[in-house]
Amino acid sequence: MSQISTDVIIIGAGPCGLFTVFEAGLLKWHCHLIDYLPLPGGQCAEIYPKKPIYDIPGYPSVLAGELVDNLMEQAKPFHPTFSLGERAESLEKLDDGTFRVVTSRGTTVVGKTVFIAGGLGCFEPRKPSIDNLADFEDRGVDYIVRDPETFRGKRVVIGGGGDSALDWTIVLADIAAHVTLVHRSQQFRAAPDSVHKAQTLADAGRITMITDAQVTHLLGTDRLTGVTLTHNDGSTDDLTVEHFIPLFGLSPKLGPIGSWGLGLEKNAITVDPTTFMTNVEGVYAVGDISEYPNKLKLILCGFHEAAVALNVEYQRQHPEKKHVLKYTTVTGISELP
Repeated sequence: MSQISTDVIIIGAGPCGLFTVFEAGLLKWHCHLIDYLPLPGGQCAEIYPKKPIYDIPGYPSVLAGELVDNLMEQAKPFHPTFSLGERAESLEKLDDGTFRVVTSRGTTVVGKTVFIAGGLGCFEPRKPSIDNLADFEDRGVDYIVRDPETFRGKRVVIGGGGDSALDWTIVLADIAAHVTLVHRSQQFRAAPDSVHKAQTLADAGRITMITDAQVTHLLGTDRLTGVTLTHNDGSTDDLTVEHFIPLFGLSPKLGPIGSWGLGLEKNAITVDPTTFMTNVEGVYAVGDISEYPNKLKLILCGFHEAAVALNVEYQRQHPEKKHVLKYTTVTGISELP
């Protein structure tokens, strides 16, 4: 178990969480971000990195993944730290007014304020209906690819037909001993370029692509050793594999956040629309997870909410100071030590 001290604890490393790092950095505050997903960027990075976004000011069109890359570059001078692949399990306000968050992996983070930028909530994998699936979780079944090197030299089956399934099939083709992509239909829901790349790999014999079939049973004792495929015509085959990665998307849930004593409405956290503070002083919610009258679930609105909330929090922490907003066109950007 490790303990991390920071100024701002950010729960959620999607676009709004990453922009919060920038705005906090302008106030000379350091940030630590916690996210269940294995990489920064939230939905934009994990679900639709190649999807164009049209309503970011100054960008007539920007790919979701490119937006995340730019936000990471914008946050870079302020040296944020991350706990990725970890879910924020508990939130506690301490006697001295600071906050303590403990993650699913036992990491403890203590900070002066908490910004919940969890998007639509904690994304949990959509699991296929396989009777013995739970028996092999963390023993050959992986719902998220945290480190591609885990699969080096291994035989892998990937289930799914969306962007994530196709993208990881392409990446692991150069790492795994062999990759088999299994999809229940001949129609994919991924970017055409990804489908073309995967088909090219299949034509060259570098991967196996099986359509009109799905994994229906897992084989093995202590660890996964194989999977049973059931084809749409009712026939079955067994494949020898060491890893099964079902990638059928992520389902948003509030998760543990729902038990933290925060005001809730419409499966979101209610905030004061003038400050974006929750009913707990010092805790804010920004982005899609916040709820108030006339709320718009747009990334640009989350950016605005983060900027306002941080300046409100600065005044709360320093009531003796008259806080004057200084434009970056005048002050520039100075790195945190």
